[in-house]
Amino acid sequence: MNVEAILQTIPPIAVYILVGAVIGIESLGIPLPGEIALVSAALLSSRHSLDISPIGVAGAAALGAIIGDTIGYSIGRRYGMGLFERLGKRFPKHFGPGHVALAKQLFQRWGVWAVFFGRFIALLRIFAGPLAGAMRMRYPRFLAANASGAIVWAGGTVAVIYYAGMAAERWLSRFSWIALVAAVLIGIGATLLMREQTSRLIAQLEAENDWETLRHQ
Repeated sequence: MNVEAILQTIPPIAVYILVGAVIGIESLGIPLPGEIALVSAALLSSRHSLDISPIGVAGAAALGAIIGDTIGYSIGRRYGMGLFERLGKRFPKHFGPGHVALAKQLFQRWGVWAVFFGRFIALLRIFAGPLAGAMRMRYPRFLAANASGAIVWAGGTVAVIYYAGMAAERWLSRFSWIALVAAVLIGIGATLLMREQTSRLIAQLEAENDWETLRHQ
């Protein structure tokens, strides 16, 4: 099977739309592998034979993130914190009380910076838009942090992967599929590690809350 030939049949516009859509839906609060989609597309863009532009990939990712977060912000502002209670009952693994409490604590501590850096953190990438709206963060401040964070995250990720891919191409034959598989595996591993760290932080937060409750009894 000639993987290179198969990849050449994929229209570049389809890659941009897919990346923007996955990241945009993830930014709405729906847990999708946005980072894996971005890394994979950036890797493909390092293959000049595929006509996939790294600028196009970064632009699609940033636009998807900004639009998705803005829609999520509007939903959160309309329905308030009650939205997370309803989501927690239906999707406890992603919107449980511990996840919401941790994200809310980070927002209260860091304010608008939680939106900017939230683009780099799996938990906040899902919560940033809806939670900022629910907590009544001023939209101009949210938009500035959201847009700048999306541009830095998308542009930085694509640049690193693009130049790494070009360097690796000199050493690996059939790079297009070997590195793509490696990127997906690395992305999955990073996602699992982030989930483990998030679970640890949630457990620590719940233990602190239980201790505070016992102190006041």
